[in-house]
Amino acid sequence: MSEKTYEYDFAEHLDDAEAVEIFLEDAFATNDVPHIAKALGVVAKSRGMTDIAEKTGLSREQLYKSLSGNGNPTLKTLLAVLSAMNFSITPRRNSA
Repeated sequence: MSEKTYEYDFAEHLDDAEAVEIFLEDAFATNDVPHIAKALGVVAKSRGMTDIAEKTGLSREQLYKSLSGNGNPTLKTLLAVLSAMNFSITPRRNSA
């Protein structure tokens, strides 16, 4: 007898700015482009992909494609999406 599993939807639980910030910090810490792209897609979904598309001037289809595990968003797309979600990239010095 096998145990039934369900796919977990992180987007349903990213309901405040602090949760989103922690989620994205963890994703960026991996330095794994597909993982980061997918995490951005999850956050965009939690904020409403149609709204993000309107704010960025990009199509929903383009966002879904770029912000997937197979996506590789351009820097322009990355900055537009982060700005639409009221986030930015801030350089930080390594403590080492």
